[in-house]
This record gives sequence, structure tokens and C-alpha cells, in this order.
Amino acid sequence: MTLIWSLWLKWFESAIIRRISNLKLSLPRSCRIEETETERKRKRKRRTITQQLTTDFSLMTDTQGSQNTLSGILNAISKCKVQHNQLLKEQQDLSRARDDQEDLAKQFRQRIVKLRISLEEDDNNQARDVDSERKKIAALHDEESRLKREIQRAEEELQLEEESSHHLKQQTDVSTAAVPEKKVVFTGVTGDGANTLNFDVKPHIVFPMEEGTALITFEDEEVAQKILSLREHKVDLGEDCAITLEAKLVQLLVPCQVEMDTEVCSRRILVSNLPKKVGEDRLLDKLEIHFAKRKNGGGEVDDSDMLHDSGNVVITFTENNIAKGLTDKQYHDVEFEKGRKHSVKVTPFLNGEITSFQTRLSACGRTVLLTGIPAVMEQENLQDLLEIHFQKTSNGGGEVDAFLYNPLGQHTLALFEEDCPTEDQSQ
Repeated sequence: MTLIWSLWLKWFESAIIRRISNLKLSLPRSCRIEETETERKRKRKRRTITQQLTTDFSLMTDTQGSQNTLSGILNAISKCKVQHNQLLKEQQDLSRARDDQEDLAKQFRQRIVKLRISLEEDDNNQARDVDSERKKIAALHDEESRLKREIQRAEEELQLEEESSHHLKQQTDVSTAAVPEKKVVFTGVTGDGANTLNFDVKPHIVFPMEEGTALITFEDEEVAQKILSLREHKVDLGEDCAITLEAKLVQLLVPCQVEMDTEVCSRRILVSNLPKKVGEDRLLDKLEIHFAKRKNGGGEVDDSDMLHDSGNVVITFTENNIAKGLTDKQYHDVEFEKGRKHSVKVTPFLNGEITSFQTRLSACGRTVLLTGIPAVMEQENLQDLLEIHFQKTSNGGGEVDAFLYNPLGQHTLALFEEDCPTEDQSQ
């Protein structure tokens, strides 16, 4: 065995020498001298390779193997097996490492692909968002320009409107007036409800009476309070007939606070400071004649109305530009009688709109509501008997100022007015 290895090494060495010689002969003559040093380096390298080969095969040429014994050969074989197993193990480790690296590389490649796709999607989304934002900004700029133009146009129109009709825009602040508390009482007057929708500052209150009830007003408030304290009253109607009534307090909703939004009317004027001794018809005719003339600053009159509660007159024109000139002058001399003029005052007429109306409950001190009255006889007879019963001091009553009975099956509206004290009450 050792002889075989020795022969193989000699053959390998001679092959290397022949290769080197062939390379040397193939070079040009001019380059051989320059390659002497290179040849020496190759020889040294050849000797180093030979030594390494000799060392690598030392397991076959050790002292034991050189003896050409069976034990030495077996020992060499064992060492070869050990080295072979080690090489196989290293090969397996390298294979696993290679597989792991390939898997890791595959994962990285897949991740790179995903990241590239995600990056492309992000770039596309960003491009779309940027484009969308640019469009929004352009739209906002257009909207801003349009709004500026509208604002400018509105300001110009507002300025023209203020210059042309300043007198029509004399808007007063919302006035809040506290309605003074006034006592009301039933005076025996009834209504049909025709004027119940008109707003009047005077305390006229419509009270719908239920069936089988009566309203009684005493001259003395103490009598009414005594009737209320007794509550139930047994009324003898004669012929063994008696009824039991219940006295209740009358509470009415009265205004306590009114808020109005007013503005100057463009077609009406309010004429005040009128003469007292001129009749209403003549007064209205003279005012219409005076304010219908152009030389007096007037125009065509549409209507004229007398406000009886204040004694003033409202004149309505057909045109909108007449009232301003008249109110600017304010005082006008009107000829109510031939050769005699009277100075009247012309002021703007205000249109009002109620914006807030608050009410509260108010108790009637002298009026009592009687309930539970059955229809046992005719209305007039039963009303007289009830009034007679509550006039008697023995029944806790007193002098009756007003009485109204509403029988079953009928609907009656009772009018409550301001309770004006009499001379005895005021004292």
C-alpha cells in the first residue's frame, strides 16, 4: 500500500515538472531571463505543495503503516472513516445552512416583492391624494373668489339700499314692556267672540263659561272671600226643593310682559295734535284734502282712519315715497275752518309685530264661580233665586254687583273688565 502511494506521488511530481517545463519552453527566448525569478518562485511553490501532499497522506506513511502490517492498515482505515464521517457531518451542516440561507433569501425576496408592491401602491395613493388635494384647493380658491364677488355685490346693494331708503330702515330695538298689574272683575257683560282675536292693551278678557255654572260679583271683596271660604252652599228653591253649589276662585290669564319688534311704515303717517272741536268726518276730509296736494308735499291718499283710543289719525298713501317728506317736516298747518289754520304734528307710523307674549294667573277678588247648578227650572227664575240667596247676609252673602247664570246645554262668553274701585272702596 505504501508503495502505491509512493509511486502515485512520484507520478504527480513528474507531471507537475513536465507541465512547468512545457510552459518554460513555450515562452519566447527574450522572456526566459526575466522569468528566472518566476521559475524559482514556482519551484518553491511546487516544493510546498509536495510537502503538503506528503503531510496529507501521512496517515498512510506513518511508522505503523510503514511496517506494512495489518493493524497499521486497519488503523489507517479507521482514521479515514472518522475523517469521512466528520466530512459527511460538515457536509450536512453546510447543506442545512445552505437551505436555511436559501429559505431566508427566499423570504427576503418575497418581502422585497411585497415591499415593492406596497411602495408602488403608496406612491399611487399619494399621487391620487396629492391630485385630489390640488383639485380641492383649486375648488376652494374658486369658491373664495365667488364668495368675495358675492360679498362685494351684497355690500354695494346694501349701500345703495341704505342710501335710497334710510327712512324705511329706522328699526327700533325690541321693546320689552312690563304690563302693570290690574285687577279685573265680571261686570255682567257677555260677548259673541267676534273680537276676541284682536289684541288690546285694555284688560278686556273673555272667559268661556262651562255648562251649569254662574258668575257672581259682589260689591265688597270681603263678602266674596267669605263665600269662597264656605265653599259649599245649600240653596233653598222652595217647595221642598234645594240644590248644593260649590264656590270656586276665578283665575284668569292676563298679560304680564309683551315684546314687540317695530319698524317704520313706508306708506303711512301718524297725525297728532288735532283740534278738539272738529267732527270726525270733517277732520278726516280736511286731512285727506291737505295731504293729497303735491304743493303740501303729499300725494294720492288711499285711506284715513281715526284711532279713537288716542285721538290720532293714520293716513295711508298709495305711493311709498310720500311719507318720508312729510315726517321730515314734522309740523304742518292744515286749514280746518276757512281762514283759520291749525298746526298738526306728523310722525312716522310704526308697524309692530309681537315677538314675545308672557302671561300669568290673576285671581278675581270680587267675582266667584258657582258650579254644579242643575237645570231644575227656567233660566230666569233660577238666576233670580240664586241672586236672592247670595244677597242675604244670613247666608254669608252681601250686595251683588253682577250675576250671570249659564244653564246646561248653552255656551256663554263672559267679559271681564278692569276693576275700577268705587268712591266707597277708594276711601
